[in-house]
Amino acid sequence: MKKIHFLAISIGLITLLIGCKSEKSSVDFTQITKDYFDGKNQLNPLEATVNGQSQFNDQLQFEMTDGYRKDQQIFFEKTEKSLHDVDYETLSPEEKISYDIIKWEVSVGQEMLQHPSNLIPLNQFSGTHLTMGQFAGAEGAQPFKTEKDYRNFLTRMDKFAVWMDSAQVYMKKGIAKNYVLPKTLTEKLIPQFEEMVTQPEKHLYYTAVTKFPSTFDQATRDKLTADYKKAIQEKLVPSFQRMVAFLKNEYLPKSRQTSGIGSLTGGKEWYASLAKQWTTTTKSPAEIHELGLKEVARIKAEMEKVKNQVGFKGSIIEFFDFVRNKKELMPFKSPEEVIANFEKIHATIKPNVDKLFALQPKTPFRIKRTEAFREKTASAEYVQGAADGSRPGTFYVPIPDVTHYNYYGDEDLFLHEAIPGHHFQISLQQENKDLPDFRKFNWFGAYGEGWALYTESLGTELGLYKDPFQYFGMLSNEMHRAIRLVVDTGMHTKGWTREQAIQFSLENEAESEASIVAEIERYMAIPGQALSYKIGQLKIRELRDKAQKELGKSFDIKMFHQIVLESGVMPLALLEQKVSDWIATSK
Repeated sequence: MKKIHFLAISIGLITLLIGCKSEKSSVDFTQITKDYFDGKNQLNPLEATVNGQSQFNDQLQFEMTDGYRKDQQIFFEKTEKSLHDVDYETLSPEEKISYDIIKWEVSVGQEMLQHPSNLIPLNQFSGTHLTMGQFAGAEGAQPFKTEKDYRNFLTRMDKFAVWMDSAQVYMKKGIAKNYVLPKTLTEKLIPQFEEMVTQPEKHLYYTAVTKFPSTFDQATRDKLTADYKKAIQEKLVPSFQRMVAFLKNEYLPKSRQTSGIGSLTGGKEWYASLAKQWTTTTKSPAEIHELGLKEVARIKAEMEKVKNQVGFKGSIIEFFDFVRNKKELMPFKSPEEVIANFEKIHATIKPNVDKLFALQPKTPFRIKRTEAFREKTASAEYVQGAADGSRPGTFYVPIPDVTHYNYYGDEDLFLHEAIPGHHFQISLQQENKDLPDFRKFNWFGAYGEGWALYTESLGTELGLYKDPFQYFGMLSNEMHRAIRLVVDTGMHTKGWTREQAIQFSLENEAESEASIVAEIERYMAIPGQALSYKIGQLKIRELRDKAQKELGKSFDIKMFHQIVLESGVMPLALLEQKVSDWIATSK
């Protein structure tokens, strides 16, 4: 899984929006893309750090404030004006994609400003407080190589202390207008802040002090140590304490009992915008819900085949329980053994990757256990590496209880989060020197997550899924994404409760109840995001089928994957046009 924000628009509508003028000013489109990237980084400095833009490493966005949202609107209007003066027809094919992506992002950005997301700036699954925690661990995107690096994060820590107080101001506004988190999510949020109320030497934000580079002299070490201790003790810990008190005493009592944002004033319209943003399509929540039900039925029929293959005589729900509790699928005695199994999967597919992919990344790759401070509520995820290769792409695996770690879906999980899923797609995008910077570091969930889910179907071709339980793991993970279409739309537009969504999942997939609960609460926290996977996968699968049918014997799977990957993420309508153009020129 990865992240970001946008709106869908068809190719035909893009053309209409572009419009035409008899005369166009002479403009430098390359400069427009540079200015756009700079503007996005200034508005999102944490993301800029992840993308290796080091000039923003001491900055922090206050995304919930009225001033920040005004700056966003000014940025969108300025960008719209610059695009208006571009002669679209003179652009190269790749530049046209860049133009259309910018136009699309500005459109969705303006639409999202119509909704009160700033009144709910925190949740247990994502947000500034968790990103800052990852940075504080001194093994993520925030660099800690020089004294300036340490000073940069110290400045960021000071701003973060203020950020927490600002978040409370807007959460109080949310309470007044009844825009609040569900109570169950607030209950999960409180411990994340409570864990940060501790002595400086035991604090997560002290970690970098324990990892000074060997080049630092003693005077530098002593000064930085003292400054970090002071910042933690005098600024951060008091801010964390105030947040804990606020969440417990003011916010929790006012948190809502409903699960979806559809229960809020304007919530259904808000969710419709989020559905467009995450799927990059014009499918309505109702259409998505029905599509999900159809996919659940289709995949369940395939699961029945595996159940029969292994000789299980009970019902499919009983088979889910059997798989969940099968001791042979929980063989690990230490977290290191879990990581070693993923390394084994990596070694298995390596000889076969060349058969499907001519285009492969140079960015190094690693597998790591998820950090302890967020492991209890985290899902497995991929965090991109640095474009210059200085930081590898990382596949994070949460292992909160190794004795109950069931690995039946790990082959599939590796393909999705690592290779050839997110690691291939994101790294190739960052490494492509022909793309403007804003596209190297861009993200569309429907494309990125859709690609990763599509790659799960490549397991047999890559030498995996020889064990029927691992193949069942693939079906289970696909089912997991199909279920999301049903429960996400169900909670946010049809009034489903958290408990209804959990029960629907338990009846249709083999995940543990604890895992399902965490997932359902994730969908409650970030409405619409979970829709992107299945919608994107179905489109890529549709495009592959179309190419195979129209090209016949001349179809080249390596070239298809290259066409899909080479230009990076984009709205699905643009991807469809790109593949269709390739098919037309390949006949």
